[in-house]
Amino acid sequence: MSIELEDRGRALENEYFRRKEQEIIEKMKARLLTENSNASEKSCPNCDGKLIETDYESVKIDICNQCHGVWLDAGELAQIAHKDNESGSWLGRLFG
Repeated sequence: MSIELEDRGRALENEYFRRKEQEIIEKMKARLLTENSNASEKSCPNCDGKLIETDYESVKIDICNQCHGVWLDAGELAQIAHKDNESGSWLGRLFG
């Protein structure tokens, strides 16, 4: 009889921790969703406007919707300069 009580106690304990783990997983998923939605909305470092991702010659650049500043991520200037160097523009000659 005591073996049955111990087994039942372990089963209840396992069920309790399974529910707690499930709650934690759901909270983490909700936090990830909010962080991902906030990450997609970048703010302008100059004026706190919203940066809108735009395609310039197949390179993704960010343009502010308020001050119209152009912001480049790592490597994007090199990509644009390389393409402009091939076409002979001033930007390509400057960085080429």
